[in-house]
Amino acid sequence: MQYLILILAIFGSALGQFGSFRGFPSQNAYRPTPTPRPYQPQPQPQYTSPVRPFIAIRSQQKDTSPDGSYTFSYETENGISVSESGYPQAGPQGQTEVVQGRFSYPAPDGTPITIEYTADENGFHAQGAHIPTPPPIPEAIQRALAANPPGPDDEKYDRQPFQQRFDRPTYNANPFRRF
Repeated sequence: MQYLILILAIFGSALGQFGSFRGFPSQNAYRPTPTPRPYQPQPQPQYTSPVRPFIAIRSQQKDTSPDGSYTFSYETENGISVSESGYPQAGPQGQTEVVQGRFSYPAPDGTPITIEYTADENGFHAQGAHIPTPPPIPEAIQRALAANPPGPDDEKYDRQPFQQRFDRPTYNANPFRRF
């Protein structure tokens, strides 16, 4: 008798995981309302689907080479397009990847947004008409910078504290202080 109750409890808890209260829709959530009798006007079925509309891909291309270079591009029917190409390049710190590409999409107000970018050992550099630019340096600051050009001693002065601390070995026989 105890085993039967235990089996029913396990079966009931396993079956309870698949109810609509656990995040699964009930069986009638996505079905239209039943069709009324022929002499009544038929209402439009009400679907409560959380699924977004399907957006098709118009074109898609991908090409990879054994040397590590690649190109890909795609375009969707809602105006998004992406194209990118990359290749490996030997640099001073080992092999790096050089990537060039562009992407465009329509903004919510309908304005087309286009970004062209390059990425290499120097970082990611994007260009686009809508990317904000920093304001120009005020004239007073430009004059102050021009009046105080960097001198030949500036590099030596900046490195001196670093060299004093780390160029010669320091020995501390007793690292603990006694009071």
